[in-house]
Amino acid sequence: MIAHLRGTVAGVAPDGAVIEVGGVGMRVQCTPGTLATLKPGEPAQVATSLVVREDSLTLYGFASDDERNVFELLQTATGVGPRLALAMLAVHAPDALRRAVSAEDLGALTMVPGIGKKGAQRIVLELKDRLGPPGEVGDVPPRAARRAPSWRDQVQSGLVNLGWPARDADQAIAALEDEGVISAADGEQVNVAAVLRAALRKLSKQ
Repeated sequence: MIAHLRGTVAGVAPDGAVIEVGGVGMRVQCTPGTLATLKPGEPAQVATSLVVREDSLTLYGFASDDERNVFELLQTATGVGPRLALAMLAVHAPDALRRAVSAEDLGALTMVPGIGKKGAQRIVLELKDRLGPPGEVGDVPPRAARRAPSWRDQVQSGLVNLGWPARDADQAIAALEDEGVISAADGEQVNVAAVLRAALRKLSKQ
């Protein structure tokens, strides 16, 4: 188990980053919030989770141990794989997910592309007693202290994490802007989850 990486950021892409450790470039897939903390050429440390499949080894990186732990717990729910777990953390912070599950807030969970009402109910049923209440973890860096990614970066990363090529994600976002679906330029005013759902619907029709 690779618990964390500490090294120099060699590059950052929409869906992940390469961190050089001892002369070896380790590629990690990350949420937009984690990517926002990584700058090429600067030292960094990310908590990691290694997902092993028959045909692949994929390393996921997180800004905190708490995000990594929630990522792994989410995958214990039926139907939740690493891509969907990462998408959930792209839309909601760990404590927001804890609040949604403990309060049985299905609306918050279905804001994540790929989660319907039945899936949200299953997640609540299986994880309500496992994620714990919000605010329990003391080593989570406050979101306000991080450099927040733009809404465009969040939407693109969410789509890429769900399996769409970055080029298709960019085209879907541009099409939504042309159609007037996205009316605000300020990231604080754009509903990222709503844009993610709209982009996913558009891509699904192609």
